[in-house]
Amino acid sequence: MKVAIIGMGLIGGSLALSLKKHRVASHVIGVENNPAHAKIAMQRGLADTMEPLVPAIEKAQIIFLAVPVDVALVLLPLIMPLVKEGQVVSDTGSTKSAICKLADTLPHRPQFVAAHPMWGTENSGPQSASEEAFTGRTLVIGEAEKSGKESRQIIENIYTRLGMPILYMHAADHDLHAAYISHVSHIAAYALANTVLEKERDDDTIFQLASAGFESTVRLAKSHADMWVPIFKQNKENVLDVLNEHISQLRKFKSCLEKENFILLHQLILQANKVRRILK
Repeated sequence: MKVAIIGMGLIGGSLALSLKKHRVASHVIGVENNPAHAKIAMQRGLADTMEPLVPAIEKAQIIFLAVPVDVALVLLPLIMPLVKEGQVVSDTGSTKSAICKLADTLPHRPQFVAAHPMWGTENSGPQSASEEAFTGRTLVIGEAEKSGKESRQIIENIYTRLGMPILYMHAADHDLHAAYISHVSHIAAYALANTVLEKERDDDTIFQLASAGFESTVRLAKSHADMWVPIFKQNKENVLDVLNEHISQLRKFKSCLEKENFILLHQLILQANKVRRILK
């Protein structure tokens, strides 16, 4: 099976490695407009060949769109009119509402499968790609009923072979849940990192005193702005909703300290500890 991956960054590169490891793809065609990324992708063997967009689409059976969500909205209208019978297009974006609405207006809608492999790290670029990225992670398929049965089954079979369980969700539901479990976590990490950088101007002190807890908490603050600003923009309403709740929770902790209400502070921490039942 010839596969084209548009965007050879962290997600696209990891997908390429996984497809090769599990013998899903016989040939991976990379599409990448960043010369440095294209070079690394070839050096690491993520892609067998690098092609411009149109020739890659013409040669591939499956086309994966692994670019930032704003770029996906630009490229999908260029891709779908070129799709021939039997080809399948699928995205990997962290938001689903915008791209699903766009896909509804484009040719060959049944040949598009909206998907989100729920994996990522704070790192970026093909140098960070991992062949074990998706194993055991969940794949969300959005608006499954709008994809053709054959197209959907092809994408399902691919990700199942990569070791991913599949979850079906409406696009709006996906974006709401993603705001709570992923998007606000990144904003919180960015804010905490900025807080520390503002209050502690000595880089050496931060480095010397940083504990494992601090490092894990701000790890997401290393995530690339070019990827996350478009996600926040597309999912603005849901992110604002969860961010308001997060601010409310911070105010509770602040109030407990100001009023020396350590009994309530203890209760708030115990309440938070219940997450252990979910994240074991």
